[in-house]
Amino acid sequence: MHKLTKLDNGLRILTKKLEGTQSVTVLVLVGAGSRYETKEMNGISHFLEHMFFKGAKKYKNTKEVSEAIDSVGGDFNAFTGKEYAGYYVKVAAEKINVAMDVLSDMLIHARFDTEEINKERGVILEELNMYQDTPMYQIGWNFEQQVFGNQPIGWDQIGTKELINTVTQEQFQEYQESLYTPDNTVISIVGNIDHDKAVEMTKEYFQLITDSKKLEFKPFEEGLSEEHLMVTTKKTEQAHLVMGFKGLPYRHKDEWTQKLLATVLGGNMSSRMFLNVREAQGLCYYVRTSTDSFTDVGLISTRAGVDVTRIQDAIDAIAREYKNIKGELIDEKELTKAKEYLKGKIVLRLEDSEEYAHMLGRQELLHNNIDDPNDIIQKIESVTPEDIQALTEQLFTKENLYLNVIGPYKVDDLKLSFE
Repeated sequence: MHKLTKLDNGLRILTKKLEGTQSVTVLVLVGAGSRYETKEMNGISHFLEHMFFKGAKKYKNTKEVSEAIDSVGGDFNAFTGKEYAGYYVKVAAEKINVAMDVLSDMLIHARFDTEEINKERGVILEELNMYQDTPMYQIGWNFEQQVFGNQPIGWDQIGTKELINTVTQEQFQEYQESLYTPDNTVISIVGNIDHDKAVEMTKEYFQLITDSKKLEFKPFEEGLSEEHLMVTTKKTEQAHLVMGFKGLPYRHKDEWTQKLLATVLGGNMSSRMFLNVREAQGLCYYVRTSTDSFTDVGLISTRAGVDVTRIQDAIDAIAREYKNIKGELIDEKELTKAKEYLKGKIVLRLEDSEEYAHMLGRQELLHNNIDDPNDIIQKIESVTPEDIQALTEQLFTKENLYLNVIGPYKVDDLKLSFE
């Protein structure tokens, strides 16, 4: 079992000792992302993540940060989502002090040097250009904005060119002081670690600002969705599409029913989408159904890379798989196969201490409650064909269906039917 200690200032420290490993991952998760941003400040969470690596009090620049981790053979990285940002270092267990030292220095004492901000503007603009030039990435952002509309959960994390070009040192400092507070932070430590030692080290290294967070999480607002069929006209060698439905939020009682439904539809190479859309008809190179879950809303959707001359055939074929499964009482054998696949993937992922730390930390940060792997396995096992059937009838409706396409078309060239 994992262990949790909450300090007087609200900082939560989570640990899980993994037998048979000599490494440890220290992951810091903070409630910060596009859902805390205004339109004018969209992208500051992501830009801030970059700036934390640019130098602080002890490690004064990117080179010193990198050398500290490289000198002990560690791995480190960071990420920014819509609801939280994460920073982690993975090292040999006896070097955990290095991980603690680097992470605490960058997150508490970052300088946000103006010269470094100006240099990083170019880096992030090139990152934005890379995504925009890569339809396989861009299509996902387009779909989220289409389904959720013009509100924080619909905005992509990289933000706007205007913010990237104008954000200031003072704005970074204000944003950090508003969200990077103890009550809005979870430190998740997984691997060869003793809980009491982890708590003492955290107290020593992480003297976070003690004010409560000031920026508010923006809840999902219904009714802001754009058109159900949207096309970005672009000359491409391959068309890219996402078709799907608004789905269930993270930790919903039917969360694992939704994940099993996505697995049956298009979660692997023996799924319905793969066999019927790719293999039987040769309509696409990649096709995959997956779920995205946030605290108050979610998505279940299918992505595909399609022959540009057969886009309508692919749209019709994917829609047909959704229609065919709606209201169907699926075979127990097909459901069991999906359960075994999902359980196997969970076991494999949790061999990695970083993945395990993320799983624990996300649940604690967003829900103050944790399902350990055995709880999750039990929830997967308990799903019935009737549960799948009921969920398809709830989610798979014409009013809830969305399609987003990038390719050499206009919106009038394509049709979306779900009768």
